[in-house]
Amino acid sequence: MERIASIDRKTNETQIKLALEIDGEGQSNLETGVPFMTHMLDLFTKHGQFNLTVDANGDVEVDDHHTTEDIGICLGQALREALGDKKGIKRYGNAFVPMDEALAQVVVDLSNRPHLEMRAEFPSQKVGTFDTELVHEFLWKLALEARMNLHVIVHYGKNTHHMIEAVFKALGRALDEATTIDPRIKGVPSTKGML
Repeated sequence: MERIASIDRKTNETQIKLALEIDGEGQSNLETGVPFMTHMLDLFTKHGQFNLTVDANGDVEVDDHHTTEDIGICLGQALREALGDKKGIKRYGNAFVPMDEALAQVVVDLSNRPHLEMRAEFPSQKVGTFDTELVHEFLWKLALEARMNLHVIVHYGKNTHHMIEAVFKALGRALDEATTIDPRIKGVPSTKGML
């Protein structure tokens, strides 16, 4: 069964078309209007071995907030839809990723219980024109819409770009592990009988 989903979201602030294929080859086709976000999503896709297409038009003349937030919403919805009944998935994923002097860890549980726990102190408030507080906004909306438990820890680092890059690479790798089908698992990996 193909694990794919497409989301089309239109508001007065953004218009987003997003397509996600979980069992991909790390291919991305991204037009976000937010260059730093495009870079991070490209890393996420490559390291998660997903295929991701994003065509986003938002009110970036105001700032990057609405576009970044709504991409997180759409990606979370696509992930949840593409996973379907979640039968056979590993459910949990954990990844450490170093990026030069920075080290990030992302742990996920595709539990149907949304939560974000984030421990990161970025030295700079901006990377280029991108507000670093939007990393939390993106991750929270992703976790909420995907209905997953998401823990993000930046253990250390000095360069804000490196720290955020490590987070997105680790996010891709942790989700790759969690979404992997394990043939030993019958049904869903939960004593409740559902996720």
